[in-house]
Amino acid sequence: MKKLPILAILGLLFCSCATTRKIEDDRIKIKFLDEYVIDKDLSLDDTKVGGLSGIDYKNGKYYLIVDTPSDARFYEAEIDLAGNKIDTVNFKKTVMIERSAEFFKEHTLDPEAIRFSPGEKQVYISSEGSINNQKDPSVFILDENGNFKDAFEIPQHFTATGEQKPRHNGVFEGLAEAVDNKGFWVATELPLVKDGPKPKLFSTKSFTRITYFDKETKQATNQFAYRLDGISKIPWMYFAINGVTELLEYKPGNFLVLERAFSAGHGSHSNTVKIFDVDTKRATNILDKESLKKASFSPARKRLVFDFKSVKDQLTDKIIDNIEGMCFGPTLENGKQSLLLISDNNFNSFGRQLTQLILMEIDFEE
Repeated sequence: MKKLPILAILGLLFCSCATTRKIEDDRIKIKFLDEYVIDKDLSLDDTKVGGLSGIDYKNGKYYLIVDTPSDARFYEAEIDLAGNKIDTVNFKKTVMIERSAEFFKEHTLDPEAIRFSPGEKQVYISSEGSINNQKDPSVFILDENGNFKDAFEIPQHFTATGEQKPRHNGVFEGLAEAVDNKGFWVATELPLVKDGPKPKLFSTKSFTRITYFDKETKQATNQFAYRLDGISKIPWMYFAINGVTELLEYKPGNFLVLERAFSAGHGSHSNTVKIFDVDTKRATNILDKESLKKASFSPARKRLVFDFKSVKDQLTDKIIDNIEGMCFGPTLENGKQSLLLISDNNFNSFGRQLTQLILMEIDFEE
């Protein structure tokens, strides 16, 4: 009998305590309704539709950001629902981001999330920058036509040359407008180097920072720590990751947080995706803390409310793809709140991937 690799043995011993498995849906119940796969060959305005890492819904329209430094753009789309199903998806308009703006000479464009403010007629976008190339992450503001208007001032610990050392491709990922419309919450995908390790198969103290930016001052005023789950699947190849890909605030200090884990070596079945209900009522404001490894603080409380593993048999070829975007959609026919999620297919550059549009129903118990 062949011996299991040491990594596999460690995984069997420790992964059960590194990941959250129990569903706690006493506050929120989430129900899967439908999946719609967008054609990988779909194009609009001489651009290929793919790499969709963020989605937002306002006034009957959807806004989807493309996760690519080249030809940076977002799309406007219409998504028609019929009962509990996605009936049609129509991409209507391509908006190219003004790359010639002075701001982008110092900040690499790597868009991850998008939020549209109809009252201001402005688009807010988070970008991971390029830490390895000493380009800072950013949250910047565009007009409806993609022209640069302004940007938030990011705390020193997120800068590419900062002492806390943000991880490359692990900085600003999630973006949520505050329920009072006075600011935005921005989530880092991975911990800062000085805050702790990346998640592993075994339990680790891997805390990301979720930061509040005031719209008026463009500055950060609050920040809380969020502990990531560990890796769920044994990586048969070297690479494995888990991080925050999106968040939504549904009432003051309460969030839905999307975590996406990837373990190389499982082909199209390498992703694990979960949604958590997060309460920050007792969380410490850590904005002035240089290192979480040495600090005393209380993190946000998280409860697992949905695991995509529970519905994989209802998805195309049982694939849970690289789900990165999430937004509240229109009210469903039964009066419940809809939730829509989108996956980033990386333009199929790493093998077969799907652009999955997921429709869900939320029942808020409180």
